[in-house]
Amino acid sequence: MISNTNYYRIEKAIQFIAQNYKLQPSLKDMAKHVNISEFHFQRIFTEWAGISPKKFLQFLTVEELKKELIKSQNLIEAATNVGLSSQSRVYDLFVNIEAVTPNEYRTGGNGIAIEYGIHKTPFGNCLIAVTERGICSISFIGDDPFRSINRLYKDWENASIQNNRKRTKEFADMIFDISANKNVKLLVRGTKFQVKVWEALLKIPFGSVANYQTIANIIDNPGAVRAVGSAIGNNPVAYVIPCHRVIRREGLVGQYHWGAARKAVIIGWEKSKLQLSQYLL
Repeated sequence: MISNTNYYRIEKAIQFIAQNYKLQPSLKDMAKHVNISEFHFQRIFTEWAGISPKKFLQFLTVEELKKELIKSQNLIEAATNVGLSSQSRVYDLFVNIEAVTPNEYRTGGNGIAIEYGIHKTPFGNCLIAVTERGICSISFIGDDPFRSINRLYKDWENASIQNNRKRTKEFADMIFDISANKNVKLLVRGTKFQVKVWEALLKIPFGSVANYQTIANIIDNPGAVRAVGSAIGNNPVAYVIPCHRVIRREGLVGQYHWGAARKAVIIGWEKSKLQLSQYLL
């Protein structure tokens, strides 16, 4: 797995790309922005994404993302109509969401034992928290891991929580390895509406994007776009519940709980992996 140092260079470069895509920055411009040589930048970027920075840039243009919204909507509607998960064959992640009981929700997770650990991922460090019934939290972290840890304690204020990185490593390895099919169980703490929205996000295929209106339509509540946006912003399980795949209808990447640059990084990375898998078929 690529080192965090290289990931943060890539994230910084992609933030620069996303802000300046209309100017079509050159490889030299990108490398200069992260203070490394063009050769080294090209190498670490291709190692991480599987494609060149120039090709990656094409994935993030407004025009390309608007086309993707139209194509993805048809895929999502087809999957919804037949009641099947629409995950791409490149990354078959079969997710089962269980909501806490009303009593567990009301008491802040009383009686639930949670173990957590911090792990490297293709998108920087993340905190993963698990229970006997499944993963209850994934959050990307920056320079201050205690912010995510404190948030975990706040969200599950009456649960028994302890650090156990050895226990959570198997989940980190499974989630961010796209080479095999996986079954993932989640235990989430949210309102009925939030859980419904989070379940709808699972219908967005790997490497695809949707807009907020599409998600509102999936849950049969087309007038609740703003509430849908709020529920997406409160997603407790980053990446597995793919809120990063929801963008604005104008083709703009938009905001993300763990940073807009990281959202662009994940969208482009998924699209590059999907393209590579299709090329190899």
